[in-house]
Amino acid sequence: MSTITLSNQKTFHCEPGVTLLDSAKKHGMALEYSCRSGRCGVCKSHAAGETEVIRHDESVLTVDELASGYILTCCRTALGNVCLDIEDLSQFADINSRTLPCRVDSFKRLADDVVEVILRLPPKDPLNYLPGQYVDIIGKGGVRRSYSLANAPRSDGRLELQIRQVPGGVMSQYWFEELGPNDLLRLEGPQGTFALRNTSTSNLIFLATGTGIAPVKAILEQLKADPEQVANKRIWVYWGGRHATDIYWQPELGALAVNFIPVLSRPDGGWSGRTGYVQDVLEHDGVDLADSVVYACGSEHMIHSAKEKLVTLGLPHKNFYSDAFVSSN
Repeated sequence: MSTITLSNQKTFHCEPGVTLLDSAKKHGMALEYSCRSGRCGVCKSHAAGETEVIRHDESVLTVDELASGYILTCCRTALGNVCLDIEDLSQFADINSRTLPCRVDSFKRLADDVVEVILRLPPKDPLNYLPGQYVDIIGKGGVRRSYSLANAPRSDGRLELQIRQVPGGVMSQYWFEELGPNDLLRLEGPQGTFALRNTSTSNLIFLATGTGIAPVKAILEQLKADPEQVANKRIWVYWGGRHATDIYWQPELGALAVNFIPVLSRPDGGWSGRTGYVQDVLEHDGVDLADSVVYACGSEHMIHSAKEKLVTLGLPHKNFYSDAFVSSN
């Protein structure tokens, strides 16, 4: 059994054949993660000590990163004592993932290829989560897919999902052809570490593509309920789609001041708004990135492209948080 030491000197044990990420969770510590499949890179850390890939692969890491000792904690186990250059996330310490039954409370189309589904849980068994996190929905035959929660915790405990249709997708067939009121499903969650952090920066920037707006919506609802969290900060929301019909939501945030900027990459005739890619529009707007924190959610391509561009433009590396949507059929 190996001892893992974090940069804040906290330690946990890693058993043979268990990933560093899962070992930390087993011992009550939350490390940064999102997809758990080696594709998003969120769980990247520098490691001093011998480790071994036992799950997935680390193709998201560059040759230089691998040579410099960077690893993905969701892919590797320890072969001896290891020091990781990351800290545990204390705000997630009391957030425990559970498997719960749930029923479809209601649903409606938000766009031709997006459906909103409201789930209800057993009345005495609400889900404890932070806005920005996601859940795994378990359907017929044990098919499992991940969906971000699109609302902050509500008094009635309902959970809102925004689900995009995947051509040929097993779960898409259910959501878009078979879904019915009161259907019984199971969920496992909450998952992920995409959530608002305490930062002293002046600019709070959200980048989203497609249904990546769902966790952003949840975080904005959190801020609407407690605007003191962002007193004296400027908030920017850049939401990218291909066509105008992809912009299916408009924020209703009361007194919370938000610069909401929809962006189309393939605009139809008559579109007078911003065009291109969200990270390029952000660059054009000249926001002081050195005094910013960015939360990005959406396609893997957008996440990687935005991080590379924005860090190059002056965004502190540690001020970029992301949740990449990894597609499954």
